[in-house]
Amino acid sequence: MKKKWGDRRDATLLRDIDSMHYIMPLMYPNRCDNEAFISERIDLTNVNKYLEKKNADDPEYRYNIFQIIVTAVLKTITLRPQLNRFIANYNLYQRDSVSAAFTIKKIFTDEGDEALAFLRAKPSDNIDSIHDEIYRQVSYVRNEGKDPSTEGMDMLQKIPLVFKKSIGVTARFLDRHGWMPRSLIETDPYQSSVVLANLGSIKLHSGYHHLTNWGTTSVFCIIGEKKPRRFELGDGTTELRDSIDIGLTIDERISDGFYCSRAVRLLKTLLENPELLELPLEEKVEY
Repeated sequence: MKKKWGDRRDATLLRDIDSMHYIMPLMYPNRCDNEAFISERIDLTNVNKYLEKKNADDPEYRYNIFQIIVTAVLKTITLRPQLNRFIANYNLYQRDSVSAAFTIKKIFTDEGDEALAFLRAKPSDNIDSIHDEIYRQVSYVRNEGKDPSTEGMDMLQKIPLVFKKSIGVTARFLDRHGWMPRSLIETDPYQSSVVLANLGSIKLHSGYHHLTNWGTTSVFCIIGEKKPRRFELGDGTTELRDSIDIGLTIDERISDGFYCSRAVRLLKTLLENPELLELPLEEKVEY
C-alpha cells in the first residue's frame, strides 16, 4: 500500500478507530503500564506423535517443539491481525508484516555469548519453511557469525563514555518516531511482532515477562520446560501426559479481551493439532 502522511516505514497509522483506542495511548502512554498476562497449558500428545513422524527420516536438523510453537504463534498473528498492532508516539499502528524474534545461546556455558534471530514470515510460509529458516539462522550465529543488530551495538560500544547518555536520549527519540537506522535495528527483537523466550531449553518454568517501552513489540511469549502432568479426561479420570506451559504478555491497548481470548483459543488449537501448521500461515482454520 502507498504510504500516507503519518505512516511509518514499518507500519500504517490506524486512522478509523473507536474513541477508546484513540484515547488510551494518551492516558496510558507507556507499554509497560498496559500489560495483560495470560497462561495456557498445552497437551503435547499430538505434538509428540507429529514430531516422531517428521523426524522419522532423521533430517540433518530435527524438528522440535520450539519450531512448532514459533510457527503456531506466527499463524495466530497472521489470522488475528489486531495482535500485530503497536502504539508509538501516542498513535496506534498496524504493522506491515508478521515477524518473530528470539535469542540464540551460542554455547550453553556461563560465558557463552548470545545472538539475535529475526524471522520475517511470508503468508505462504508453513512449518517446513520456518524450520529451514530457523536452522539457517542458528547455524550462522553458532559459527561465529554476528547478526546486524549485534554488530551495530558493538560499534556504539566504542563511542566514548561521555556521550553514552546523549546516545540513549537520541536513540529513544528516533525509536519513538520510527526513524532509527535500519542497520541498527535489523534484528532488534523489540521491533518484531512477537518475542519468544524458550526458557524450557535452560530447564526453567514458564512465567510472566514484561514488555518494553523501547521498540514496537506488543506480544511476548514465554515457553516453559516440557513436563509430564495430569490431565482430566471426559470420563472423570486423569491421565499423565507430556505438557508445556506458555505465558503470553500482551499490550492491552492494541485490542479488546474478546479478540485476544479467541486468539489464544486459536493458538491452543494449532498446538494441539500440529498438522494444521503444514498449511500456509494465511490459510484459515476452524477453531
